[in-house]
Amino acid sequence: MKFRAAIFATFLLLWATPAFSQACSMCYSTAKATSKDGQRAISRGVIVLLVPPLGFMTLGLWMAFRYGRKRDREQTDHVNSELRQIESEMSAIPSNANLNCFG
Repeated sequence: MKFRAAIFATFLLLWATPAFSQACSMCYSTAKATSKDGQRAISRGVIVLLVPPLGFMTLGLWMAFRYGRKRDREQTDHVNSELRQIESEMSAIPSNANLNCFG
């Protein structure tokens, strides 16, 4: 089933490729035909439209890594506390206790 979905997604992406290339050449020729001030405005517009998504992605990645580190630290602290508890229980057993179950 996953293989069929991958084939379908690949087919869909390849089918849409000519539309992407046509739009790119149309935008390029339109931008090239404008004046220098118009080209500068288009460049600034692209930057303005690019900054918010990059900011949100950066914020999201930062939060994900922060959450992951916090979760890992909590798991390590939990395991260490369990090990300390087991060590304290083991030290409470007298060393001269007969641990031989058969004898």
